Order: sequence, then C-alpha cells, then structure tokens
Amino acid sequence: MSSDAVKKRKPKVIRSEAGAPETKRGRAEGDQDVRVYNEEVELEVRDPQQDYMLYKDTCAALAKLMEEIQELKAGGAKSVEIEERRTQCSVHFITLKKLNRLAHMRLKKGRDQTHEAKQRVDVLHLQLQNLLYEVMHLQKEIGKCLEFRSQHEEIELVSEEEFFQEAPAEISRPHVTRDDQHQLTLARLDWELEQRKRLAEQYKMSLARKEKIQKAIEQKREYLSSLQPGLQNIMQASLPVQEYLAIPFEHMQKQAEVARHLPPPLYVLLVQAGAYGQACDKNLSVSISGDVDEAKALSRPPEDSQDDESDSDAEEEQQNTRRRATLGVQLDDKRKEMLRRHPLSLCVDLKCKDGSVLHLFFYYLMNLNILTVKTKVSTTTDLSGAVSAGELLNSESLLNCLYASDHGKETPNPANRYQFDKSGLTGSALSASHMERTMKLLRGRLQARLALHKQFSSLEHSIIPVSSECQHLFPAKVVSGLVRWTTMSCQEFTELGFVQHVLKAGLVHETDLFFMATVERGTARLRAAVVMNPRYPEVAPLFSLSLHWKGERSGRTDDNLQAMESEVNVFRSELQGPRPGLQLLTNQIQRLCVCLDVYLETESQVCDGSEGPKEFPREKMCLRTARGPSRLKPFKYNHPQGFFSHR
Repeated sequence: MSSDAVKKRKPKVIRSEAGAPETKRGRAEGDQDVRVYNEEVELEVRDPQQDYMLYKDTCAALAKLMEEIQELKAGGAKSVEIEERRTQCSVHFITLKKLNRLAHMRLKKGRDQTHEAKQRVDVLHLQLQNLLYEVMHLQKEIGKCLEFRSQHEEIELVSEEEFFQEAPAEISRPHVTRDDQHQLTLARLDWELEQRKRLAEQYKMSLARKEKIQKAIEQKREYLSSLQPGLQNIMQASLPVQEYLAIPFEHMQKQAEVARHLPPPLYVLLVQAGAYGQACDKNLSVSISGDVDEAKALSRPPEDSQDDESDSDAEEEQQNTRRRATLGVQLDDKRKEMLRRHPLSLCVDLKCKDGSVLHLFFYYLMNLNILTVKTKVSTTTDLSGAVSAGELLNSESLLNCLYASDHGKETPNPANRYQFDKSGLTGSALSASHMERTMKLLRGRLQARLALHKQFSSLEHSIIPVSSECQHLFPAKVVSGLVRWTTMSCQEFTELGFVQHVLKAGLVHETDLFFMATVERGTARLRAAVVMNPRYPEVAPLFSLSLHWKGERSGRTDDNLQAMESEVNVFRSELQGPRPGLQLLTNQIQRLCVCLDVYLETESQVCDGSEGPKEFPREKMCLRTARGPSRLKPFKYNHPQGFFSHR
C-alpha cells in the first residue's frame, strides 16, 4: 500500500460505553489514529430539548425526502437524483438511531438515579422502623412497671373502722398502726388471715352437714329411679299406638305444656301453622324454643311498666336539667327495652322437594306487641361457588317484597307510632297476610332464589344455561357470548349514565338487586345493567343497554338498542319458559346475545366505501335488514322457520 493512501486514510473511531474519551495510536492498524468515542460523555453536554427539536426537524426532513422520492418516481426522474435523496434519508435514519440511543441512555440514567434514591429512602425507612420498634418496646416496659400491683391489693379487706372495732389489741396495736400505714396494712392482713382460718373451720363443718343431706337425697332418688323403668315401659308400649294413629301424643303433650306460656300472637301462629301443616302441607313443621322458666316468671304486661318508666323519666328530666348529658344513654336504654323479645319463640321449617329447608324464626316484641321474623336457608348442596349470588339468600333481604309494596320496614301495629315518636324510630302502617298464600309465597321465593343461585354460578363462568324446554326460542348458532357477570351496589347502579331514564321513571327501589352483564362479539362490547326485583320471577328483571362499538351508544341515542331493550323487557312473556318461569333471566340474556348478533350482522361494516372483509359476516336469515324511518332491525325470531322479522 502506498504512503499517500496511508496519509489520506481517516482516523478510525471506536465507540465505548464507559470510560473517558482517549486517543490512541496503534501500530497494528498501520499507525493510524484511533479515537475512542463515548456517548455517555456526550450525553452530559447535550440538551434534551435540543435533541427533541433535532428529532422533529429530522422527521420532517425525512418525510419531505420521502415525498420527493415518491414524486421523482412518479415523474420518471433519473436514479441518480433518487439515490442522492436515499443517501440523505440514510443520514437522517442514522441521526434518528443516535437520538434513540441517547433517549434510552437518558432513561437508563434516570432509572439508576431513581433506584439509588429509593435505596437511600429504604435505608432511612428501615432505620425509622427500628427506632419505632425500640420506642414501642420501651413504652410497653414502662406500662408494665406502672401497672404492677401487689397480690395483697387483690384481697378485699375490712374497713379501718371495722378493723379497730373487731380486731383484738395484740393484732390491731392502735398505738403503732394509726401512725404507720405499712404496719396498719400488715395488721389488717393478719386479721384477715385469722378470719379466714375461722371461716375455713365453719366450711368444713358445713361440708359434713352437706354430705349427710346428700346421702338422704340419694336414698330418695334411688327410690324414685326404681319407678322409672316401669313408667318407661308404659310409654314404650304406647308408642306403636301413637305411630299407628299418627298422633305423637308425647311430643304434642310437651309442646302443649310449653305453648301455655306463649304470648297470644305466637300462640295464634302456632295453631294456624300447625293446622295448615296437618291439613295441606306435610312438609311444614313448627317447634317452640326458648327459656320456659323465664316465660313463667313474666307476671304482668310489660307495656304498663314501660309506660310508667317513660313517664317517670320524663318527670325527672323536667325537674333536673343536669341529666341532659345522659339523655342519649337513656334513649338507647328505652329503645332496647322497647325492642325486648319474649323468652319463647317459634321456628317454622318449610321443606322443598329438592331437600332444601327454609327456617323461619318468629319473635314477639312484648312492648310493641308485634311479631318479627328472621330467616335461614339449609340446602343439600354447597352454595359457595357463585360470588354474585351472595345477596340472594341473605336473611336481611330474603323476605323483601314478599307481598307487593311490602318492604318489611313498617310495623303492622298502629299504636307503635306514638312509641316510636318517643324513641326516635320510624312510623307505622297496617298490613295483613293469610297463612296459605304466605306459605306458597315463601316456598316460591326459596325455589326462585335457589334456581338463581345455580344460574349465577354458570353465568360467572360465562355459560348461559338454557334448558331443553327453551331451546326453540333461539337459533341453533349464537356467536355473541357472555364474558362477565358481576353484582354491584345501588349507588354504583345510579352512577351509570345509561340508566338515568329508569331512575327518573321510578322503576328502581332500594330493595332491588343490581347486576352487570357484559356480552361481546369481536370488537363490539354490550353492557347490560340488570335490576332484579325481590319478587322474581313474578316481576321480570329490567335491562338497560350500552353498546361500545364505533363509539358509545345507548337506548336513549340508538333506536335499535331501544328495540333490543324492548325485546327483553316488553316481550318477556315469550321468554317465560315452563311455569313458574325460573328460566326467565337466562332466557333474557340469551335473547340479548341473539339480538346483538342481528344488530352487528345487519349493520354496515365498511363506511368509507373501500372493499375488504366484513368483521361480522351475515349468518342470520332476515326478511328485511331495516324498516321504517328509524331503520329498525328485525329482532323477532320465528321458530321453526328460523328467520328474523320485524314486529
């Protein structure tokens, strides 16, 4: 190689990720200059804002060169001009790569600095925790020292006056103990010891007398026990007769004995429920529970004593104004006394064919003269699988709206209005019920809630259970599917924008249950807010829809979504299924999936006029895809023809 070529050769630049820049001469490279280029050092002196402006200018220049290349190619220019611009584009790409490396290095540097700062903060936080732990340990030790008590403080000693009067002089030593508190305490402890020794002797004598009495009792008890086998034989001999005649005399006798101490409302309920069970429903049983001895001890009506106490309290409050500070405590005591239960209660067990049992516990509030009820459900299967079904069998809401407009928040006794006014409680209204209808409603409520529980378990796994009796209501192929089923509170429901028209119409109550169903197909997502009345399936669930596809739509802004709401809300009688209509909810959700298929398949997929495959191919057979000025879609499914038409 000639010396001129060596002289013209440019020095070689080597990039280094760390270390200071330096220039070397290497003979192995033909004595050429070797300079190490460090981008980290360059990063320290470069301005990020200037790099950002350089990035924008480079992108603009690159876009401009691309346009020029496109114009030159379209105009049939020479390849030399195009090649020059390509070279310039390559230079700009190199600049962009460098800016990208610098940006990543700045990001790495910022993360390293953040990590170092976090480590310093963690060290200081650990030191703070150690100091706080030491302070807490010292405070505990100080508290133990302050709370230390001697054993003699737990002994209840006689008073000093009684001690000096009863204790002998050799123990009391008044000339010493009156001036020395320590000697006085020791003397009182000595006197306590003497008294306890004397009481121990009396205790031994009492035990001896007790043993004699117990022996006499045992002798009499043995005599009475000898009579027991004979009585048991007589009772056992009569059991076949009782079973044959279906008269549990022994059980009835015991229950009748206890029933004598029931308050009148509970006694009437016992008689009516027992008579209805014997005559119409063998799966209904009634039992009495509670403290019989305490019920016997009730000698006078509690209403009079409660009124007397309230009157006396009112007079004392008027005479002594200093008791105003304890008015809140007295009011709480009045409420507790007003809500006091009778010692005895009734338990009505209502059994269903599937083995589930509804337990009804009736309590009598003596001062209010009303009956209250609590519920409990026992099933043969595990019901812990469905999260959204947690409120279905809740004892607080299971009996809500058992009768229309009866929320269980008003007392049936008009006289309670004045008692509630004194205690600051709610008002009252009248209500009535009948035994046969009530039992049918209770059994229907339990069956509906258990059916919903099973359905919710499937819905939470994105499975819509459709029974064989309802298969004809839907086409064979449904593409849209349920992807989510969750419960929500009343407040969360009222915050949704697409349900405000339902709230304004007064169709939502606090006793209702609220759920959210999400149905998807491709990029389309349909949200359905469901309001379920406690009287389901007598009162059908109410659906409000919101579609997220090419924007957000609701039943207030899209006529077809309003028509879909009508399909599940207005035409619910078509989805009732076999009586008593326990499949209504799942049929409504399945109908919603079918309507979403029709909506998407009949909607124009390509709006800009360009050709391409549709996202939702036509799979449903429709007589007309749209009708009328509102361009309503055919949502009605005709079985067995298998096509969709307008209503």
